[in-house]
This record gives sequence, structure tokens and C-alpha cells, in this order.
Amino acid sequence: MASELPDLSWQPLYRLGGIAAGVYVVMVLVPVSLVFSAPVPPTEGRALLEYIAANRVVYLVQLVCFVGLAVPALVVFAAAAVALAGVRKGVALIGGLFGAASEVVALAVGSSPQSLHGGLILLADAYQVAGSDAERAGLVSAANALIATANAMPWAGVLTAAAILTLSLIMARSTFGRALAVVGAVIGVLGMASEALRAMIGPAYLLYGLLLPFWFGWIGWRLLRLPANPQQC
Repeated sequence: MASELPDLSWQPLYRLGGIAAGVYVVMVLVPVSLVFSAPVPPTEGRALLEYIAANRVVYLVQLVCFVGLAVPALVVFAAAAVALAGVRKGVALIGGLFGAASEVVALAVGSSPQSLHGGLILLADAYQVAGSDAERAGLVSAANALIATANAMPWAGVLTAAAILTLSLIMARSTFGRALAVVGAVIGVLGMASEALRAMIGPAYLLYGLLLPFWFGWIGWRLLRLPANPQQC
């Protein structure tokens, strides 16, 4: 069966999607590498406020990267959906909508597991200058509330995995190839389960966490390799 060629009039979007995928991978690898310079943020209010005070730069980088990577991911999903529209337009649209919704939700929430939330930085600053135990106890209670919000089951993550799965279902008939389609489907199914059960599976989540940037890097590479015109096919 011949591969369905994408609409090449969208070539600038495909190239932008490929570049955005590279940015996404970097934004994952940078905070992951910081694990070697500082421990993972704790999940208890008092300990986290003290952690932020001692590791402010690391915490800020992790927060900006893990929340901000929704921006390049949004571009990648848009480019992939448009590229796959010629295979099956309705499925490509649904996959693109899942991807767009997931990243918009992630940006709107502005937090990410584990224990990453912009409001916690302000609470950590206030905790350091608090003048009484009662004031510090109130700040710890507020921190625990924000931690619970940040570490709750991330619906944005479930939608991201659903988008990968949906797009992968039609990818085998495209120029992206069967291998990427199969790997994407596996990652999508694994991701939906991992995100839904994140609080229960603990470190096992890292398997999906590492496969996610792998998928983005692979599809970004394929987007960059799409021909500029039909004569190059």
C-alpha cells in the first residue's frame, strides 16, 4: 500500500514542528540532568519549602521546563495532525485536538508533578521571613494544598498520551512509517496507564517518562525530513 504524502503547502509548519520537537527533548533532558545536582522535590509542605530555599535555581529550571514544554509540544501535535490529515482527516483532527487540549490544560494549570508549582516559590520566600511558628504553620498548610494540586492525576498527561495513540493509529499509511506508528501506539497505551496510575506506580513511571521525549524526537526528525515539494519524493 502506497504511503499518503502530506500536503506540502504546509511545509513551514512541518519544519517548525520538527524544530519544536528538538526543543521539547532539550526541555526534558535539562531538568532530568539536574537530578544529579539536587534531589527530587519532596511531597511534604515544610520539607518542600526548605528544599526550594536551598535549591531555588534548580527548582525554577524544573518548573519552567516541565510546564513550558507544553508550548513546543503544541506545535508538534499541530504539525503531525496536519501531516496525517491526508490519511484519515477525522482521526488526525481528533488526535490534534487531544494534543492541543492537553498542552493548553498544562499551561493553564501551571504546575507539574513532582511538587512543581509557581505559587510554592512565593510561599518558600514567605516561609524564610516568617516571624512566628503560627505563621510558618499556615504557610506549610498552604504549601500542602498546592502540592496536592500539582501531584494530582494529571489529565493533561493522559490527553497527551491519547493524542500520541490516536495519531499513531493512522501513521502506518503515511510517510512517517510503520515503525513509528507501532512504537507510538505502544507509548500511547503505556502513557495513558502510567499517567492515570502515576501515584501508585512510583518509579515505574520513568519508563514512560523516558519514552515520551524519544517519541517527540523521532517524529520531529521525520517532520524535518518531509520533502519540500513532490518532485523530491
